Amino acid sequence: MIDFKGAHYPKEAILYAVFFYVRYAVSYRDLEEIMAERGVPVDHATLNRWVVKYAPLIADAAQQRKAATAGSWRTDETYIKVKGEWTYLFRAVDRDGQTLDFMLSERRDEDAAIRFFERTIDRNGWPDKVVIDKSGANLAGLGNINIALILAGWYWLIEVLQVTYLNNRIEQDHRFIKKITRSMMGFKSFNAAQAPLAGIETAHMIRKGQLGDAGSSPFQTFADLAG
Repeated sequence: MIDFKGAHYPKEAILYAVFFYVRYAVSYRDLEEIMAERGVPVDHATLNRWVVKYAPLIADAAQQRKAATAGSWRTDETYIKVKGEWTYLFRAVDRDGQTLDFMLSERRDEDAAIRFFERTIDRNGWPDKVVIDKSGANLAGLGNINIALILAGWYWLIEVLQVTYLNNRIEQDHRFIKKITRSMMGFKSFNAAQAPLAGIETAHMIRKGQLGDAGSSPFQTFADLAG
């Protein structure tokens, strides 16, 4: 359960603001106006603090509660602008398009790929197969993980496929993330980008039915993650 103790606004108002920001293509100043129209006068700087504080906590709860995913993965990176520079959002879905994990990185290299795959495996278990694009970084990262399996005495390895058309599912999945981030006009710092991206990915998981009761509204599902 997320602790809202000390907050100067009701929990429901905070969650509504955070959800609205990560679900719809609005700026903080747009959201400030929307909240005022609903009788909640709050400035855009406070809204930013709410997103930075609560979105990652809700995203962590989503990872723990999401439905089981398949062992055949699709991985790829999309671009996110931070301080006017392009950074890399590593993302993975399963064969059915269900979100596995995501990680923002300043670099697209072997070390970043290893960190991403280790994180995704830790949260989802070992995959049977991973489909990647022609990225040498991802190929090298998975190669290192397979070497670690061999050294540990495992008798099976992760099957790695570099087949472009098989990755169409995740390339299509990027579109929702890009649509929401486009209105944010880029992020001022790497750390400032991570929190809203975690919230955006969580809202996307809700859209795909990975969390909560199908009869609940998207906002209710989001709020339930806060406990």
